[in-house]
Amino acid sequence: MNNKHRFHIRLLPLVAVVFLFASCKKFLEEAPSKTSSLVVKTTAQIDALLNNQNSFYTEGNRTAIYSTDDFGLTTDLYNGGRGVFSSMAGIQFTYWDTQYLPDDTREGFWSGEYKKIFTANLALVNLDKVTGTDAEKLIIKADAHFIRAYSYWVLANTYCLPYTEQNKNEQGLPIKTSTSFEEPLARQPLDKVYALIEADLAEALKTPLSLTQSGKPRHWRASKAGVNAFAARYYLNRNNNAKAIEYANAALADYNVLVDYNTEMKYGKDQSITINSGTPNAQTLILKYPYTHDNQTDQTDMIGWKEFLYYRMLSHESWWYIPSADLLNLYDKTNDLRYVYHIVEGYSYDRGMSKPAYDYPGYIFFFKDRIPSGPTVAEVLLTKAEAQARSNDPSGAMSTLNILRAKRMKPGPWVNLVASGKDDAIKKIAEERRRELPFTQRWFDIRRYNNNDDPNDDVTLTKSFYPFNASTVLFNEPVKTYSLPKNSRRYAAPVPRTEIISSNGAIEQNTY
Repeated sequence: MNNKHRFHIRLLPLVAVVFLFASCKKFLEEAPSKTSSLVVKTTAQIDALLNNQNSFYTEGNRTAIYSTDDFGLTTDLYNGGRGVFSSMAGIQFTYWDTQYLPDDTREGFWSGEYKKIFTANLALVNLDKVTGTDAEKLIIKADAHFIRAYSYWVLANTYCLPYTEQNKNEQGLPIKTSTSFEEPLARQPLDKVYALIEADLAEALKTPLSLTQSGKPRHWRASKAGVNAFAARYYLNRNNNAKAIEYANAALADYNVLVDYNTEMKYGKDQSITINSGTPNAQTLILKYPYTHDNQTDQTDMIGWKEFLYYRMLSHESWWYIPSADLLNLYDKTNDLRYVYHIVEGYSYDRGMSKPAYDYPGYIFFFKDRIPSGPTVAEVLLTKAEAQARSNDPSGAMSTLNILRAKRMKPGPWVNLVASGKDDAIKKIAEERRRELPFTQRWFDIRRYNNNDDPNDDVTLTKSFYPFNASTVLFNEPVKTYSLPKNSRRYAAPVPRTEIISSNGAIEQNTY
């Protein structure tokens, strides 16, 4: 098998795994290969493929996790437990490396999203060949286009430069719209990638389904609320405020349920942990977690999170979202219930920094590794509020924002924010986005802040840490300053070298 074909074959194990699930009804008897293809005969078979949320919901985007000012690995924290921070890739992402990251063999975000794209293409290329009603095919078609649009969007906003008039001919992504082994592997210009996203989004918006089906939200599939919510995110990213408001309103018209942290959020299982054991300073402490933390493998609470409009999770293999001091200081630690429930004090003890003890919190949502990254009702409200503010409606923006804050804050005069004008409203909404959507949206937000026509929201990222190489942190050397200015080409993360090799060089690395 030549290298050109490996890029495609690497995508196929997902398909084999999918059909092990009972919901797929075992309609396939063998995995696909270069010479044997899937035999799909009915819409029910394709529907079963798309209905397996385990194949789609996780996003292992380490750029989003590590590379912003939400992530707070400092020299003090590192020195408090060097053995805990053994993942060099995490450190390299945190400080925007380009030299060593391409060779990190654990980077699976690129291939993971292309597996989803392959599955979407599998559904689309077979849709006209299978039996089923036109109504069933319409639903499946919208689903598949939505999956592909979403995956291409997160890939483009991770591995490519921000889409601007100046960047539109820069390196984009390989465009795959079929399951053919012969499709070109070379990266297409960025404007062609965005043209595909918009075309897919237009098809996805044709879905006839509301989010709620048979009285329950069905958020792991395309719905009016989910697709409109993603469209609102997309057009806010493209600095089209009118369309962002239009699609946000359409999403909220279909579904607008929020979780009230005052009455619906609670603590779950406490954790007892001993620090400084065997020393005179030994003591046993209790770590308090939200109830959403309690199950690692059972998805009941995740699927039941009623704010989801599209079921996607940022997934962190190292199990510690380290909130920066900058992020922590944005919270009203007394009255903001997001701080009360999602910031777990002393979480560093759980991660191994218990002897000698080093006290630092962690951000926890679902178990220790997952945070909602798909569109939610909360995100849609924030999107609408920001687009209103940028459209010179600060009063309307604050009214929209305060709908969310009323469900997140203890009752009191601190709930309802007011703005002195457009710039103040944008600033307050940006801060609220960080409180509500830490890690998941910050990378995407910084990219668009730095590429709109408003200089007031520009962000230059600056961090201090030790030098490092491919295998170790050089902690005996002087601390240095790392910066990511607004026009840096490092806003495109390095493409894994495994993908370049698998394509026989057809896929080119970003230039820095």
